[in-house]
Amino acid sequence: MKVSTRVFISAALSVGFPACPSLAFATDTVHLRIIVVDSADRAGHVLGALNRGADFATLAKQNSSDPSADAGGELGVMKTEDLRAELRDAVQKLAPGQLSPIIKIPTGYAILQMVGEENTASPPVKESDSANQATMSSAGSVSVSGRAVVRQTPETSGLTEIETAFRSMPKPEGWNHDASTLCSLHQGAISHLQEYLRNLLDTQSSSATPTDLLERHYAAALVDSYQGRMDEAIRHWEACYRIAQTDLPDRLPLIEEVLGDVHLHKAEMDNGVYTAPGDRCIFPPQAGGAYPVYKQTHDVDKAIEYFTKYLEVKPDDLEVKWILNLAYMTLGKYPDGVPAKYLITAPSVEDSGESIGRFVDVAHEAGLDTVQLSGGVIVEDFANRGLFDLVTSGYDVCGHLLYFHNNGDGTFSDRSEATGLAKVAAGANVIQADYNNDGCMDILVLRGGWQVPMPLSLLRNNCDGTFTDVTRESGLAGHLFATQTAAWADIDNDGWLDLFVADEQGPSQLYHNRGDGTFENISLGAGVDRTQFSKGVVTGDYDNDGYPDFFVSNIRGENFLYHNNQDWTFTEVAAQAGVQQSWQSFGTWFFDYDNDGWPDLFVASDYASVEETMRTYLGLGHNVGPLKLYKNMRNGTFKDVTTEVGLDKVFMPMGANYGDVDNDGFLDFYLGTGNPSFGTLTPNVLMRNKEGKSFGDITTSSGTGDLHKTHGIAFADLENNGNEDIVAQMGGAVPSDAHALRVFRNPGHDNGWIAVKLVGVKTNRAAIGARVTVTTQGRDGTAHSFYRTVDSRGSWGASPLEQHVGLGRAATVTKLEIWWPTSNTRQEFKNLAMNQYIEIKEFARDYTKLNRQTYRLSAQPIPVSVATAGNLSPARSQRDGVKR
Repeated sequence: MKVSTRVFISAALSVGFPACPSLAFATDTVHLRIIVVDSADRAGHVLGALNRGADFATLAKQNSSDPSADAGGELGVMKTEDLRAELRDAVQKLAPGQLSPIIKIPTGYAILQMVGEENTASPPVKESDSANQATMSSAGSVSVSGRAVVRQTPETSGLTEIETAFRSMPKPEGWNHDASTLCSLHQGAISHLQEYLRNLLDTQSSSATPTDLLERHYAAALVDSYQGRMDEAIRHWEACYRIAQTDLPDRLPLIEEVLGDVHLHKAEMDNGVYTAPGDRCIFPPQAGGAYPVYKQTHDVDKAIEYFTKYLEVKPDDLEVKWILNLAYMTLGKYPDGVPAKYLITAPSVEDSGESIGRFVDVAHEAGLDTVQLSGGVIVEDFANRGLFDLVTSGYDVCGHLLYFHNNGDGTFSDRSEATGLAKVAAGANVIQADYNNDGCMDILVLRGGWQVPMPLSLLRNNCDGTFTDVTRESGLAGHLFATQTAAWADIDNDGWLDLFVADEQGPSQLYHNRGDGTFENISLGAGVDRTQFSKGVVTGDYDNDGYPDFFVSNIRGENFLYHNNQDWTFTEVAAQAGVQQSWQSFGTWFFDYDNDGWPDLFVASDYASVEETMRTYLGLGHNVGPLKLYKNMRNGTFKDVTTEVGLDKVFMPMGANYGDVDNDGFLDFYLGTGNPSFGTLTPNVLMRNKEGKSFGDITTSSGTGDLHKTHGIAFADLENNGNEDIVAQMGGAVPSDAHALRVFRNPGHDNGWIAVKLVGVKTNRAAIGARVTVTTQGRDGTAHSFYRTVDSRGSWGASPLEQHVGLGRAATVTKLEIWWPTSNTRQEFKNLAMNQYIEIKEFARDYTKLNRQTYRLSAQPIPVSVATAGNLSPARSQRDGVKR
């Protein structure tokens, strides 16, 4: 039986929750097409055109936000059980060739067409394929839009049910403009749904069928699971299991997998893994079996029991075999205790031969003890002290931002209240920029991603340790977004940073900075107001014409590449450039991976499938599109070099960012994986760039393979020792899946480095868009050049704007060159010392050497050493410098 994530409870569709949607485990199959749009009006126009004889496939390609759009809305032949209740009800009333009325679903407005044999445009999907490899589209159905389909992890967190109930609540006018109202409505939805289900179970009628009883218990389990009431949730799922054993045996495998997942999740919670993880969720265990085992093991034993029962029926299921191995790991019985027929061998450290040392999580020692839901992170010098502070955010609509002040001794202090950020509602992501050119870094809070449209917040840094919300006065309060991604860039090189905000449920927006603290919306005239389910937007000057361009990754529909026409307009050229293809595109960035002076493009694919990740690890090949690396061909086009560089892999990345973990001058990247289901436990991934020729997976040897959900990622030299550490904002999307922040300390390397802080004068003060070129000479006389462009790097998580450049085994820096976009000027400095921090102002004849104290992320400061800090000496003021 196919594992469906959305068939149990579409949560109530009106106040009072008058009916519990049917599970409808029917065996009927239908051949369908679908169009999903973002408004009832737009759906009405589409339906009218269809009724007037317009071609369904053409309209789907032009209008639909569903992943089937590029295949003309084709869903193929599928079981009716795989449809949302709303769609299933509509299908039952259709005859071949007929169109459904407009159907409201959580992600928009849908129109279905039942396809008759005479209208079949593509071969139907074989039922065996659909059953084994099903993925959910926005409508909760199987997408076969020219791409293979995949097996989904059963959704056990309750997220979909609670969010649907929230959307269905009656709401006052302006409800989604106010954070406190959003919070109250969300809490009310949980209470109403829980009360309704409790009453339904307490007053079961004699006419209730076994299916009715099973679905009611399942729904109640999801609501309890969402809140972390795991004992209550498990009791409901055990009731489902008893019903299935007696009356519905075809449901047993699904319920067995679910019970295994939730028992293991409860074991993690009971053993404090989410609040004090240590090495207990790092995969694989260290050599020699030095792996902290759980003290409370009852629920692990139950998980193993249910997983084993499942595998007795489906012994080749990779997902359940994988999580069974993880369960044995928590008991200290991996690999020897795992039944041989179910054993999955962990990657070996020795296999890669590329170890750069093991990273250690030091968040607790550093005082960064925050446990949050999924969200973003900024690492930046907000106080201009030469020390990096942290700002974190979370998905919880009732939460707030957190600000961690760097104490300069290896520890951080929570100053959320003092900065005023404790009064700012949290959001899916946060990014930084100096929008008003006052020399202090400001914060943009992004909200509504995967949820409902919400307002942005622009927080002005007052340069005194506090922030002020200036969203309304800046002109950014007039639009609501469902987003977690935006990018700052000076589109016209006037010295002021403009803002591009992507959206999941409406057109992207471009705001031009007037230079007086306000913005004007120029989206329509600029030609960037396209609608797709956009998950990433990044900026980069891909054609090196001196003006920033934008790339938008879309999880549904083709990607966009907007070429800057240098007149406030953009031309969408993704197809011509060869980067339009979307394989569930998500995290993305421009970076010069091969150091040839031209920005290349990385685009991650995000398939919520443990099985596909396992197929990658086991070398079995994959059924879906991998992440993509596009090499810039220097002529306006890109070449797909994914396979060539060893990145033909499928993971589940959400947070993603890049940096140079070994200071060899070539940029590496880290992927944070996961999806809401508790059964989604796959390692984060650290990929090392091997001289711009290929990438090697060093997750195992580096100890960075956390199995839990990870979102915002930042690379930063937190210890001022010349090595970039990795900050990971952890946590799932529900309260019962909150997780402690991770700070993976870099073990250190012998390679050289230089850190460059740029200060614009005519160019924007933060120097976003400026380019740094460092040329070195090795002891053998060989010259190398390394290229960087100032930005915060990835599309979920923000690294410092200060540019950290690894120099490899260089003997000396022969030349450092800066290009400034607004003034179109260049500065050149020769024969610089390595291993130092410097500041360069636009137009200045000299650079300033910055005195920074090295410390260790713990309570004990360590002295500066020649080997790690280039003979820098401690200074009372971190801003003191020496002219060179």
